[in-house]
Amino acid sequence: MASVRRLVLDVLKPHDPPLVDFTDQLSRVAGVAGATCVLVELDREVQNVEVTLEGEGLDLGTVEETIDGLGGTVHSVDLVACGDRLVTPRRSVHDA
Repeated sequence: MASVRRLVLDVLKPHDPPLVDFTDQLSRVAGVAGATCVLVELDREVQNVEVTLEGEGLDLGTVEETIDGLGGTVHSVDLVACGDRLVTPRRSVHDA
């Protein structure tokens, strides 16, 4: 099994818990060294956020369970980084 070092997730969450508390809870998941949540879209009842987690041996199942427990839903896994070091994605010629 690959050692996951970075995850970027598209998440739909309710307004409660607030984004600060939501991010703090994700930062406390085993293996997570840091968590960042960016508000992408705001609706009357929900927030769409981009969640970025970094750490050693991240477990997607545990992360999804935590998000579910906070009332959120993972829409998609948008980026996964594995290996001995993190590689920053670069624009390709196809993105032009």
